Amino acid sequence: MKAIIKIGITLCLAIASLTLNAQQDPQFTQYMYNTISVNPAYAGSRGHLSILGMHRSQWVGINGAPTSQVLAIDGPMGNNVGLGIVFTNDELGPSNEVFMDVNFSYTVRLDADDKRLSFGLKGGGRLFNVDFAKGLTENPDIAFQDNIENRFFPTIGAGIYYHSSKGYLGLAVPNFFSEEHYDGTVQEIATERLHYFLVGGRIIDLSPDLKFKPAFFVKWVPGAPVIADVSANVMIKETLTLGLAYRWDDSFSGLLGLQISPALSIGYAYDRTTTDLRNFTNGTHEIFLRFELKSQGRRMKSPRFY
Repeated sequence: MKAIIKIGITLCLAIASLTLNAQQDPQFTQYMYNTISVNPAYAGSRGHLSILGMHRSQWVGINGAPTSQVLAIDGPMGNNVGLGIVFTNDELGPSNEVFMDVNFSYTVRLDADDKRLSFGLKGGGRLFNVDFAKGLTENPDIAFQDNIENRFFPTIGAGIYYHSSKGYLGLAVPNFFSEEHYDGTVQEIATERLHYFLVGGRIIDLSPDLKFKPAFFVKWVPGAPVIADVSANVMIKETLTLGLAYRWDDSFSGLLGLQISPALSIGYAYDRTTTDLRNFTNGTHEIFLRFELKSQGRRMKSPRFY
């Protein structure tokens, strides 16, 4: 047990001590179902093969607004090892980024119950494209910038993830490398600093048919404001999920989920921004579809609420 704690502390200090830069990562309202995109230690934590597809259309009605898609496949490889692969496509204005990452996790059992601590590593790459001839711009000099075609950047990240049937808590850095991205605010290529992601949630049984889950998602970049999401969801009769979320100084959201069968679930989220953009957009739409290949014994258990 002491060795496990020392490993966890060492990993956290290693993450905290790094001062490298990282790319701008897509962010989702239904983050509780897409943890593997930012934390590799999540891989295999569900105990069976899981396939997740997610799409987000942000600020609908605004030309060049962000759109993102994710395809994530992960599962256990034996008792302690998890593997996963994540594909992400992200578009913003004239830019397009395609990510592909392989995730590895190693899990240790903390007690005789279901409490576990997972350590994760990820590695992969990103293709970065910018065509400055696309979209509208307020900067007349943007047309004279050189386009970028299929520029490749490697990605290496790490994370730690505690989880049980009653909750979860994770800390991760998706990429330690310095990389370029397109900054839509200044309409030019920029470099982001290191991103830290902290996620957590707690499952509370209100009754045999009603579960309540408060959760949070925090992204911190040194020298920039903290981005924080908080949410509250209820699951009714292990079938219907309803929730509300708030992103600090940015938006309010409504969430809806449905467990169609033991193997298939779907979800939808609608964001309404609180910024000045609310006068120009019809909101943000986000959907996900998840398929899980469970054994007969696991099908008898309650659906995972995260």
